[in-house]
Amino acid sequence: MQTSPVATTVDPSAGSQGVPDKVEFRNAMARLGAAVNIITTDGPGGRAGFTASAVCSVSDEPPSLLVCLNRSASVYETFKRNGVLCVNVLGAGHQAISSLFGGKTAMDERFASASWSSGPSGSPILQDASVSFDCRLSQITEVGTHDVLICEVISLSTGEQAQSLIYFNRQYHEL
Repeated sequence: MQTSPVATTVDPSAGSQGVPDKVEFRNAMARLGAAVNIITTDGPGGRAGFTASAVCSVSDEPPSLLVCLNRSASVYETFKRNGVLCVNVLGAGHQAISSLFGGKTAMDERFASASWSSGPSGSPILQDASVSFDCRLSQITEVGTHDVLICEVISLSTGEQAQSLIYFNRQYHEL
């Protein structure tokens, strides 16, 4: 049986009543399990990478996905200038590298912690990633504090890792 989704609309004239505050929203989003990814780039703007769970498919024709990136992130200008990126999907045992790329560690130290190759875009590909999507940016849309990067996949490589690293309720889980 197929059910229809229930839409909720908030009346803007009602003030903040019914609209979650930032803390409520973040606590609720913590319950949305997501794959853990390291997003990398290399090019005229330099080499950079960060950990993200805000990644999902957009279309299979052309093959594309989206990545959300905070405009205040230290890597923001590098990604925008390079115009390319690689989404490296992490597997079991990748918690340490995820934490490293999600922190304030220097870029050289982040990349020294694992083995990398370069994809057709020039972006770093994590050698033992579950899967890596090498992409070129095709569109950027501003939403609140973040940019939604629409990325056309130009190449992909699938690793041998069958286990996935998931982030749920502010903790890592392996599936």
